[in-house]
Amino acid sequence: MTEISASLLTLEKENAIKTMYNLEAGKIDYFHIDVMDGKFVEKNTTEIMKDYALTASHISNLGLDVHLMVENVEEFIDEYSMLEPEIITFHIEATKNEERTKSVIEEIKNIGSRVGIAISPDTSIDEIKQYLPYIHTVLVMTVVPGKGGQKLIPETLEKVKELKKYITERNIDIDIEVDGGINDSTANLAIDAGANILVMGNYLISSENIKEAIRKIKEN
Repeated sequence: MTEISASLLTLEKENAIKTMYNLEAGKIDYFHIDVMDGKFVEKNTTEIMKDYALTASHISNLGLDVHLMVENVEEFIDEYSMLEPEIITFHIEATKNEERTKSVIEEIKNIGSRVGIAISPDTSIDEIKQYLPYIHTVLVMTVVPGKGGQKLIPETLEKVKELKKYITERNIDIDIEVDGGINDSTANLAIDAGANILVMGNYLISSENIKEAIRKIKEN
């Protein structure tokens, strides 16, 4: 079954609580928290995302899907641990070496969250193959990380297909999440490629009827 992780990146602060209620009423599966440090990516969202994560955890029982687009991964794992996220995802481009990557995987497991590794559009899945048996989710970025509202890069779906084939052949139980440019036109393409978790932000939040927008995606 396809799950939806609603990105709060383009959420307007004055409408935040109302929109979160509408997203939950529409039956999303997670709130997606895009944490950017202004270093790993240009934009800095650390304060607003912490605010949204705290709000979501107070008004909802839905899990937090925390996506760390940061250099100091360990610092933010520690910062978010008190909110008991369902998933914490870090970028393989940030940890850079095997020793640190393994250490971060264990750190996330130790706080009781599921572990995700994200790969940017220019990164091959070869970079993460050795870690797949030890994590729960691969987040394939279908746009360049750091900005909301971008169009999906079609070539990234080939990476999703390659990853799906690889894990199926080896019987690895792992989720494939896609993030960037997912809407009513591209959701089916991502699902057909092998994704089972869709990160959707701008499409849902800008919809006149959030519940109906979610229903359309889930019924596809």
